[in-house]
Amino acid sequence: MVLQISRERNMKKDDKNDKWHIVEKSSDKFLGRFQLPKNVTVDHIKAAMENGVLSVTVQKAEVKKPDVKAIEIEVN
Repeated sequence: MVLQISRERNMKKDDKNDKWHIVEKSSDKFLGRFQLPKNVTVDHIKAAMENGVLSVTVQKAEVKKPDVKAIEIEVN
C-alpha cells in the first residue's frame, strides 16, 4: 500500500504606495509517496496539521497470536 501526500500553494503579495505598486506571485507543489507496511489498518489512518507541520498517524493491525495446543506424546 502506498500513502500519497500532495499539496499545492499559491500566494499573492500586493504592496503599493503613492509612487509604486508591486505584485508578487509565487506557487509551489509537493507530492510524496510513502510505502506502508502490510500490517497497517487503513481505516485508522489519521492526519493533522499544526503550525505548518503535517503529522500522519498509521495504526498497525493487531498481530493475532497463534493458538497453542498441547499434544500428548505416547512413548512405547
